[in-house]
Amino acid sequence: MKGSIEGWGSGAIGMTIFSGSLPATRAALDGFAPLFLTGARASLAAGLAALCLAGLHQPLPGRRELFSLAIVALGVVVGFPLLTAVALQHVTSAHAIVFIGLLPLSTATFGVLRGGERPRPLFWLFACLGAAAVSGFALSQGGAASLTGDLAMVAAIIVCGLGYAEGALLTHRLGGWQVISWALLLSAPVMLPLTLLTWPVVVQPIGAPAWLGLAYVSVFSMFIGFAFWYRGLSRGGTASVGQLQLLQPFLGLAFASLLLNEPVSATMLGAAAVVVLCVAMARRWA
Repeated sequence: MKGSIEGWGSGAIGMTIFSGSLPATRAALDGFAPLFLTGARASLAAGLAALCLAGLHQPLPGRRELFSLAIVALGVVVGFPLLTAVALQHVTSAHAIVFIGLLPLSTATFGVLRGGERPRPLFWLFACLGAAAVSGFALSQGGAASLTGDLAMVAAIIVCGLGYAEGALLTHRLGGWQVISWALLLSAPVMLPLTLLTWPVVVQPIGAPAWLGLAYVSVFSMFIGFAFWYRGLSRGGTASVGQLQLLQPFLGLAFASLLLNEPVSATMLGAAAVVVLCVAMARRWA
């Protein structure tokens, strides 16, 4: 019981941090190209990870962990940041944020495939209802339609769910912050050259919001958030704690309203209430 409570608490902190990722990415894209943003956020986070690993004298992962770390790196260090940056060039941040509500199904599915978890049938029912509520909300908003943007977001959800589930498995052996740290270092030989090759030709015109967005996704979205999130998935179960992601679109929209001056409608508040109920029921039957 204690592990479950700790898991949900850590997961909630991580989810809250992640909720600001897409608005911050949208702000960063006003000054940086998607490839540079993907490489820079990973490179900066890798520097923080290296300091923490060295300062706390963490042992090197074994050979059997390297394959799983590569999956985590491809999913959450490279795939999700790059695909969402591409999507946000074609759709509004509000339109992209609601796709995040589909992450619990992706995470739970890979948790079953990779972790051997077996949630009860009612869990899947409420998970699907929550995802349907998010999808209905997305359709009701009438955001700018773009097949490229929507497909990029769907792909981002798939690879991110895989990375979340694989990282949760590794957390049992390596620890939460250690998993994302080693995944960042594993991707550094690719991400650092990518950053240097795509460095902006002129830096001076880039405004403060873009720099702040880059700082947020590098420090919080790419490092600190994962330390809490992976610990939550490990302690409370990937499928059940993953349902907290159903709340992420609405926290994200709140951040988008504050940071990007996007309107918050009564429809969003009503849909949020439905999703909260689905999360509670999914947890009850997980």
